[in-house]
Order: sequence, then C-alpha cells, then structure tokens
Amino acid sequence: MQIVTFDGSDEKLKHQMAQLLVDAFREHWADAWETFEDGLKEVEEMCEAERICLVAIEDEKLLGMIGGIPEYDGKVWELHPLAVQPGLQGKSIGRALVLAFEEQVRQRGGLTIMLGSDDQNDMTSLAGVDLYENLWDKVKNIQNFKGHPYEFYQKMGYVITGVVPDANGRGKPDIMMSKRVAS
Repeated sequence: MQIVTFDGSDEKLKHQMAQLLVDAFREHWADAWETFEDGLKEVEEMCEAERICLVAIEDEKLLGMIGGIPEYDGKVWELHPLAVQPGLQGKSIGRALVLAFEEQVRQRGGLTIMLGSDDQNDMTSLAGVDLYENLWDKVKNIQNFKGHPYEFYQKMGYVITGVVPDANGRGKPDIMMSKRVAS
C-alpha cells in the first residue's frame, strides 16, 4: 500500500474516490454523499490548492482517502473526510491515512487537528438525549452502541473537545474531537 498526495488529475482515481464516499457512508450516514455526483463534487473540493488530499492505493486500486481543510490561518486543520473501502475497514488503512495526514499538517506548521463525527443513527449514548443538561457528564460517560468511529479516533489520540447538539436534527449531535500534532 502506498499513501500519496492526490491532485485531481487522474480521472479514474477521482471517480473511484467519488464512489467510495457514497459507499463508505451509505450505512450510517445516508445523507452524506447520496449520489456519485455529490461524491465527485466533494473530491473536486478536496483537490483545491490549500487543502490536503491523500489516497491509499495498491495496484491502482483505491483503498481509502483522507482530506484536510486549513482553519485559523493554518494553525488548525479540519480532518474531512476519511473513508476506507467498506470491505477493508479494520485493516489499519484508516490508521495509516490519519498518521500520514498528521505528518502533512505538521509539515505545514499546523498545531491541532479537529474533526466532527456525526451521530445521526443513535450509535452513541449522546444521541436522542437532551445534551443541554449535564453535557460534560454525558460526554465523560459516552457509550458506543453501534461501532461509531469516535473510538477509532480516541485510539489515535484524539479527545472529545465538544459536542454540537442537534447538529443533524433533534437528538442527532456532532461529536467534535481534536488532537495536538505539533511537537
């Protein structure tokens, strides 16, 4: 497996990336990228000059991808999106992509990476409850019911730094996570 920067020039790979966004988010985030065209638009945005866009490939086949958006004059980067082929999840491809992304952020002078991880389908104990009451107790005691990716990010050193209640509708929060990457 190789992880390389993607500049948008390889149309075949761009199409694989667009389809991956649709396929990887279909089960738990059905409204993320509903169509190939939605995915293609996201991939084109990922290739903008100021952004980071990395792909994991093997034998010209796309295994996964990760993108980053600079915020706060490049001191903070938003990790968006991370996707791994559904049949290949759990095989350290996502981990390798995140580590490569973190290195790119460090090389660009970034201090922190942040991300939002939606809970639209009652995957955690933060969904379906009033987060305006005792928020930090609920965050401290978060439970993962259906394989929500927040635990993957915790294993990578990210911490929950906030929650946006009702970000995706009543009882459907966005879980905000961050990690300091500067030495």
